Amino acid sequence: MKRMGVLLILLAPVTWCQSMEALRWADYWADRYGVERELVHAVIEAESAWNPRTISRAGAGGLMQLMPATAVAFRVANRFDASENVRGGVAYLARLNELCGGDRWLILASYNAGEHRVLRKGLNYRSREVYSYVARVGHLYRRNLWEALLKSERRALP
Repeated sequence: MKRMGVLLILLAPVTWCQSMEALRWADYWADRYGVERELVHAVIEAESAWNPRTISRAGAGGLMQLMPATAVAFRVANRFDASENVRGGVAYLARLNELCGGDRWLILASYNAGEHRVLRKGLNYRSREVYSYVARVGHLYRRNLWEALLKSERRALP
């Protein structure tokens, strides 16, 4: 038991440092591409739980779970590099924002299921998995907005 406890203590700081680096890149690229930080954070949390080494069964990888074709389209050479992955994912969100006219449901559904599949049917696109994903990211996004609002109010207090 003690060996396992020591292992967890040794691994925790590395994970925390990686998350801090990922958070800095998420904020940087969100600002650069004009995508809300809270939305980028919500997508990363839902996609990978801030783990840059995550790989899905479908083959998506990294913090923002980029599929290989999406990574190539957005010139991401290493999907497991935090900066590159987040840059590619945020650039993709910015593009989807333009394609979807700012409709967050369509943006998130397209991010999850693929833009061609969703945009072909628009709001008529139905998938239990996609609906669940959009609901989860929406919840995380609203939570992130509230947290940002509370932080700004605390800073404003004398």
